[in-house]
Amino acid sequence: MKMSLSRIAGGTVLALTMATSALAAAHAPKVNLEPFVTGVNSPLAMVQPEGDSRMFVAEQWGRVMIVNDGELMGTPFLDIRSLIIDRHPDFDERGLLGLAFDPDFAENGKFYVSYSAPLDFQGDLGQMLWYDHSNVVSQFTVSADDPNVADRKSEKILSSTPWPQFNHNGHWIGFGPDGMLYVSMGDGGYANDWGIGHNVTEGNGQDMSTPLGKILRIDPETGAAPADNPFVDNEDADPRIYALGLRNPWRCAFDKGGDNALICADVQQNSFEEVNVIEAGANYGWRRMEADKCFNYLEPDNHPDSCDTAGLTMPVMSYNNCTAQPDGCDGISVTGGYVYRGEHAAWDGAYIYGDWSKQFASMDGQIMIGMPDGNGGYERKLASVANMDGATPYVLAFAQDNAGEVYALTSITTGPVGSQDTIYKVAPAQ
Repeated sequence: MKMSLSRIAGGTVLALTMATSALAAAHAPKVNLEPFVTGVNSPLAMVQPEGDSRMFVAEQWGRVMIVNDGELMGTPFLDIRSLIIDRHPDFDERGLLGLAFDPDFAENGKFYVSYSAPLDFQGDLGQMLWYDHSNVVSQFTVSADDPNVADRKSEKILSSTPWPQFNHNGHWIGFGPDGMLYVSMGDGGYANDWGIGHNVTEGNGQDMSTPLGKILRIDPETGAAPADNPFVDNEDADPRIYALGLRNPWRCAFDKGGDNALICADVQQNSFEEVNVIEAGANYGWRRMEADKCFNYLEPDNHPDSCDTAGLTMPVMSYNNCTAQPDGCDGISVTGGYVYRGEHAAWDGAYIYGDWSKQFASMDGQIMIGMPDGNGGYERKLASVANMDGATPYVLAFAQDNAGEVYALTSITTGPVGSQDTIYKVAPAQ
């Protein structure tokens, strides 16, 4: 198990880090990435509705495509490219960000998307001319005439949140076992939870009056806060808030088994990455903390030795970010995954996730496995991809089918351009 540099003192730091890294590599699980479908554009979500044989893929540029019997259908299920703000082709964090299907989709035809829209200058956003865009969560219904085509005119907007910067959008969406819709919200962008659109004194992650830097729990019909939300009686808080203290929760998922835990990967600043088990009312520390280390937004790479951690919930897994902690690092932007519930018994209960890449300039995506430690936590293992020649593509997201198998959604470019990306099934290497 790799040791954290912050917990090792003296001149043995480098030797211990190298030794433990070598030990971890020797015991790294081996996986194969088996091609499932190709020809998609920056896939950020793939969802299989209950009882449905089809898989629905959300492409960042604004289309939802259907995979049926392993084949990508030519006609989009939904095309909302006209609703999405223009994106930078080389790199962008905006677009069609999330996709979820009503648990009763087979009967009511309702599904949900989250996307980045231009600011609405006719509405109340007009006062925020310096903001970048709005992040929207909407309900749609399937067409009455064709089950493979959505009714484009059926959109019902549940929330529209003005966003200060182009980045840190979050906006994974998913249904919980309670039938409520959960939404991950980044802190508003830029860096260090600071600048235009950020709370000056404590950052958006700790500011209960804003939805930024939070996990929201909303009614899927109205967008309002359910009466049993943890802060619904706090007059100073947005009642939709379910959990707080997050920077950019990039991909979350409910466990299909066990206690149906909600697990989110939260992209941190320059030094560390983290994974959290999300609980009602919990505070995950940003910007007081970066992962399990104290954080000073004015000196983000120099972590104070001590800070006020009262009331904070620490991550269940963390690792070094190669930007500022290159020794023993495993990536620069964590990508959340799923708890495995498929046919490989040895993986049952393991959390399969990854990192976008160990470097920006070239593909070096990472696959990781968090094995349950028997105490409610996980032992993190960096997997080796046995069947890849060269580096693994950028890892954008993960998905899970109704059988509990897990998929890696990847791209060969840093921006949402072209339709040349591939979704792989994650399987043990023989």
